Amino acid sequence: MPYFAIAIVRGPVQFFTQFMSSNLHPMLNVATKAARAAGAIINRAALDVEAVRISQKQVNDFVTEVDHASEKIIIDTLLTAYPDHGILAEESGREFGNPLADHIWIIDPLDGTTNFIHGFPVYCVSIALQVRGKIEQAVIYDPTRNDLFTATKGRGAFMNDRRLRVSKRIRMEECIISTGFPFRKGDNFNQYLRMMGDVMQRTAGLRRPGAAALDLAYVAAGFTDGFFETGLSPWDVAAGSLLVTEAGGLIGNFTGDSDFLEQKECLAGAPRIYGQLVTILGKYSKFASAGDKANVRSAVDTLSRERTSDHHGLEADGQKDAAAQDGSETKDAPF
Repeated sequence: MPYFAIAIVRGPVQFFTQFMSSNLHPMLNVATKAARAAGAIINRAALDVEAVRISQKQVNDFVTEVDHASEKIIIDTLLTAYPDHGILAEESGREFGNPLADHIWIIDPLDGTTNFIHGFPVYCVSIALQVRGKIEQAVIYDPTRNDLFTATKGRGAFMNDRRLRVSKRIRMEECIISTGFPFRKGDNFNQYLRMMGDVMQRTAGLRRPGAAALDLAYVAAGFTDGFFETGLSPWDVAAGSLLVTEAGGLIGNFTGDSDFLEQKECLAGAPRIYGQLVTILGKYSKFASAGDKANVRSAVDTLSRERTSDHHGLEADGQKDAAAQDGSETKDAPF
């Protein structure tokens, strides 16, 4: 009798899973399998994150043994199914697969590594298939919430079994915009402060979750209305770019050029919001006009001088306070 009960419960679930997966493109099915396998590795490691071995690629840029294990199982799964395909992965680059192939899998095995190290549950697996230069399949998997974002070019974008559409908001003051903060040595912090200031005063809020691929998935889902960031690599944005466009959004560089994948600046949003963000952020693009760049440099220099002046002022105030405190210790209390 218990066996019969189990058979009744498991049957429909298995049929439903098969029914759903049969409607996916075969290559997207394989990518989904790879993403879930990587997610299982990440979830197991998250149970004891203090035991995870960590190394540093550069200042504030970390890699863990989980990144490597996740990447390995993704690559093994993809190349078992498609041995002639190429691979572009965050940790191993083009070491595996056929670098001359028309089909290139672009992989970020753990986007949001710093969040993962700290137990902050915002990170994901990102896998995209580029065919002759165009992204045609995309999977972003959030293992902490078991959310699976998928897209096939021309077939729409989905979160689990729900069709995605970008936000319908058209007024910037009602919008939440996500971004990423500069963290590498040599990043232009003052320029980023100007960018954030220009966006913050026009919106309902700015968010910095810390995983660009998931940020783009959230734009596609309408959870946020737009996204911008500099310094991103193809594996950070490839899968998310297809999710956004298949959900009815737009994505490109800060000037609105859609050929952005390797340009290290990314802007995405619902169409009306995207246009407004291009107007705000276009002058900060490396592809902006010479006049716009000169104006930005002038504003950034002013901000830098103001910050330096404020810093010196705070130091002077601190010295005065310290002197006053030292003097007060030699006097009788006034009561």
